[in-house]
Amino acid sequence: MAVTVREVTVKSALTRSRILPYCVNPYAGCAHACAYCYARFATRFSHPAEPWGSFVDVRVNAPQTLERELARARPATVFVSSVCDAWQELEERYRLTRRCLEQLLGAGFPLFLQTKSILIERDFDLLAGRADVELGLTVTTVDPAAARLFEPGASPPFERLRVLRAARRLGIRTFAFAGPLLPGVSDRGEGLRELFAAVAEAQPDSVYVDRLNRRAGMWPAVEAAASVIGSDLVPEYRRVLFTSESDRYGFELRARVADAAATSGLEDRIRWCF
Repeated sequence: MAVTVREVTVKSALTRSRILPYCVNPYAGCAHACAYCYARFATRFSHPAEPWGSFVDVRVNAPQTLERELARARPATVFVSSVCDAWQELEERYRLTRRCLEQLLGAGFPLFLQTKSILIERDFDLLAGRADVELGLTVTTVDPAAARLFEPGASPPFERLRVLRAARRLGIRTFAFAGPLLPGVSDRGEGLRELFAAVAEAQPDSVYVDRLNRRAGMWPAVEAAASVIGSDLVPEYRRVLFTSESDRYGFELRARVADAAATSGLEDRIRWCF
């Protein structure tokens, strides 16, 4: 998918978050183009006719704006990032995320970092050994073909896990975000067992687990990705997302995940998100 890049300015870079006290998003939109991404809501008005993944707004003044805001804000944990991947490919060119990290760390703000990109490794010199940093890599499946369908712009899953191991060796607190678990791919059977075995090898401090949730605007992309794996999967995705069986699915999924976590030695590290 071709990506339209626009350079924009913002009035605020440090914003309140419903997940953690603050968040910083150096970009709006995300070229990872994940089929299931909830962050579509953040650009539904500014980019109403553009498919998710086809545009990125580069907030070129985010570091300067953040510097001014940090002078007035009380230190608290900052989520980087909540509605984009702050280490998507454009970050290699613009370096906005790195400059924001320098500002945040210099001002004494604890960081909660989450990405699907191995570009985060570039910034390990800023993060190594810091007790006020927690770094996570999202891994929804270790099947490379399925990952390319559902997360076409993200780094390959085993590369993400490699970076997670490298971060741990540098004394960075780490987590794996196993989610959303993909029906028929990584939410059961061998796909689920392989995912948790691979995560266990990375030895994260914690493992967040989430199911596939219905989000506005995501169904066409999810349906398209699932249908490539197998047309018989589409009814299962409909069942999980749109029928009265959704709650039962969540209950059964928790049981399957608990078994996989116990088998892989991760049972005491699970943090449920559903």
